[in-house]
Amino acid sequence: MVEVAAARAGSWSTPYVAVLRSRIRAQRSYRLSFVSELLSALLVGLVELAEVWLIFRAARVLGGLDLDGALLLFGLSNTSFALSQVLFGHLDTLPVLIRMGQLDAYHLRPQPLLLQLITSDVSLRRFARASVSIVALAAGLVRNDIACDATTAALLALTLVGGIALFGGVFVCAAGLQFYLIDGSELTNSFTYGGSFAATQPASVFPTPMRLLFGFAIPVAFTAYLPTLALLRLPGPPLLPAWLAWLTPVAALWVWLLALGLWRSGTRHYQGGGG
Repeated sequence: MVEVAAARAGSWSTPYVAVLRSRIRAQRSYRLSFVSELLSALLVGLVELAEVWLIFRAARVLGGLDLDGALLLFGLSNTSFALSQVLFGHLDTLPVLIRMGQLDAYHLRPQPLLLQLITSDVSLRRFARASVSIVALAAGLVRNDIACDATTAALLALTLVGGIALFGGVFVCAAGLQFYLIDGSELTNSFTYGGSFAATQPASVFPTPMRLLFGFAIPVAFTAYLPTLALLRLPGPPLLPAWLAWLTPVAALWVWLLALGLWRSGTRHYQGGGG
């Protein structure tokens, strides 16, 4: 009887899975709207890829990378960011929840607030953007002289998992700051989406202050640029040697420590919607 009751009650993840399933069903219910959102996200991905093609068509070589190297860089960075958007991107709506007083309802539930928000939605349309970057990544792997061995496979897996986690931490950092800012989404977007744009650029073209910012403070260089150097067997610029690519999990851990600190501080600062 106890086992039956436990099975009916479910595990700790049951309410989160139920919410995600309902969100997925809701998106698929309106098929025309869903298809239009998929096409718009696909178009965004194609435009971003076209920007890279235009830049390297004119410059030929930028920051030590040619077009083939840029495809690899774009594929790694945008795949990590797009998949992180699927999991964490809806944290962008936190300013609206705070302003409308809707966040208070989340505090009434006996689950961690951050986990509730992360599992409150999932945007399937963002997989379309990820599909463009995955194709670019595959093209970059084929067009470059990259060894097909266990070391390469391990570095790619480490980079993609670590990159998704790192960008996810950046989204949580931005969410934690919203408790202190009044409609500060534009400011925090400069770190999330600005960081994503910086990750698609060769960090060697940045001046030293920006290289330190995107290499260590907001270490998006670990999501694509450093792994690209390591895969292409390039030495890397000063301050960012290629061997740092293997430390992507450490960079992700640093971002999450900062993110959880900001989140904890922000939720303690929050006094309610006042409604």
